[in-house]
Amino acid sequence: MTGRSAPITVIHMTTSASSPAGADGPAAAPGVTGTPNPAGPIPAGRVTERLVEANKRYGEQFDDPGMDAKPVLQVAVVSCMDARIDLHAALGLELGDCHTIRNAGGVVTDDVIRSLTISQRALGTRSVVLIHHTGCGMQTLTEDFRHELELEVGQRPAWAVEAFQDTDQDVRQSMQRVRTSPFLPHTDDVRGFVFDVRTGLLREIDPA
Repeated sequence: MTGRSAPITVIHMTTSASSPAGADGPAAAPGVTGTPNPAGPIPAGRVTERLVEANKRYGEQFDDPGMDAKPVLQVAVVSCMDARIDLHAALGLELGDCHTIRNAGGVVTDDVIRSLTISQRALGTRSVVLIHHTGCGMQTLTEDFRHELELEVGQRPAWAVEAFQDTDQDVRQSMQRVRTSPFLPHTDDVRGFVFDVRTGLLREIDPA
């Protein structure tokens, strides 16, 4: 596309380690990134240095597109932070198209509502797309996770785990939270999906 006038707000996670085999399918599925690392995991102290070095190379070739902060497509996408999911590739997005808000599970929390409120009221978005995915790690947790943390560190987290078993139902709950928020002026175009990590395809969830 040409004539772009806005940058993307994105927390974008990819991985150079291979995804484990299992129910989530192969790492090479469309929209899922991952390159095998035969040397094994990168030591923690070297990961940040690797990113910094990559940024230096990026900066050497960077050409400021002069974009505005408002997304061209006027859409905000809320998705899980799972490192296997490349939202830009999966949704055909380009720099400047949308706001991307990611967290554990892609659930709509108070902080997601905060980001969506700023996105709509200050930066002009109108549509909201919510994306969960198959084989999500949040399905392996319960709210007992907070209790275990309290026993370990002596303080109970103020936040909820937002774990779930039924992915479709959690998408419906997220849609309902967006549609009923008093802070969001635009709730007429809110749609929810489950991304299949095996096929790279979205399955739309009926809000009813």
